[in-house]
Amino acid sequence: MGAALTLGERARGRTAPNPNVGCVIVNNGRVVGRGWTQTGGRPHAEAVALEQAGAAATGAVVYTTLEPCAHRSARGRACCDLLIAARVGRVVIALRDPDTRTDGNGIARLEAAGIAVSVGDRAHDAARSMAGFLTRQRIGRPLVTLKLAVSLDGRIARADGSSKWITGPQARAHAHLERSRNEAILVGRGTIAADAPTLDVRLEGLEDRAPRRLALSRTAVEGWETIHEPADIAGLTGVDHLMIEGGAGAASAFLQCDLVDRLLLYRAPILIGEGMAALGDIGLGALADAHDRWALIDTRMLGSDRLDAYDRIRS
Repeated sequence: MGAALTLGERARGRTAPNPNVGCVIVNNGRVVGRGWTQTGGRPHAEAVALEQAGAAATGAVVYTTLEPCAHRSARGRACCDLLIAARVGRVVIALRDPDTRTDGNGIARLEAAGIAVSVGDRAHDAARSMAGFLTRQRIGRPLVTLKLAVSLDGRIARADGSSKWITGPQARAHAHLERSRNEAILVGRGTIAADAPTLDVRLEGLEDRAPRRLALSRTAVEGWETIHEPADIAGLTGVDHLMIEGGAGAASAFLQCDLVDRLLLYRAPILIGEGMAALGDIGLGALADAHDRWALIDTRMLGSDRLDAYDRIRS
C-alpha cells in the first residue's frame, strides 16, 4: 500500500475532478502491475495497473488507495468491473470512496463476484494524499494551501516592496514542487502590479505542470483568470488543489474566511525590520481564538531556511 500511495502522489494536482489514486498488483510475491490516475482523470489507476499486469492479474492481490469506481462513464469501464473481468483474487483498499456513485457499491460488486475485499489499510495516509478530492466531495470546494515566505521577524518584503529573494534556492525549489501539485495558484492584484509574477514551475522535467493563474480582484485583470472574493473558489471547475502564494491582502482574506486548510511557512534566517508584514487583519476577535487552530505536521531544513507545514484543525 505504501508503494500505491507513492504512485498516487505522482498524479496530485493533475486529475481533477477525479482523485489521484495509486494501484499496485502483486502475484506470488512479485509486483506485476503498477498504475496511477493519468492526467485529466483517465485512465484510472486500476485500469493502468491491470493493463500492465495482463494475464498475471488472475488470482493476484490488488492494492489500491481508493475504492474502485462502480459508476458508468463514457470515458471507460468501471474499475470494479475491470477487476472482476481480470479475475483478481483479493482487493486491499485504503479508503472508501465518498462519491455517491461509488460509495460502497464498488466493494459490494467485488464481493458479490467472490473477490475478497479488505478496507482501511493506511486510510489516514490515503486521506492526506487525496485531500483535494475529498475536500471537494465533502464541502464543495478545493483544498487551499497558503504559502508564506518570511524573514524571522515576519516580513515578506522591505518597506520599499523589494522581496527578491527572501529565501534561498532550496526553499524556492521546494515551493516550485508544491506549485506543481496544484491545479491553480492565486495571488492578489497588488502582487500582480508589483511583481508581474509568472507563477510557472521552474524545475527540470516539471515545466509542463504550471498551474492555472488566478487573481483575487474586485475587477478583471487582463491576462488572468479573476475571482472577486475567496468564496468564489467553490465555482472553479477542474480545481481540487488551490495554492495562495502572493500578497498579505490575499492571504489575510482567505484566513479571515477560514478557507485555508494547509499552511506552508518558509522562514529565512534574516531580519528585515521595518517592512511589509506577511498578514494584515485576519478577523481575530480575541487572542484566545488564535489557539488550537493549527497542527504542525512537518518540519525540515531547506538549505539555511526552515519549512514548517501546518494543517488547519477542524472538527
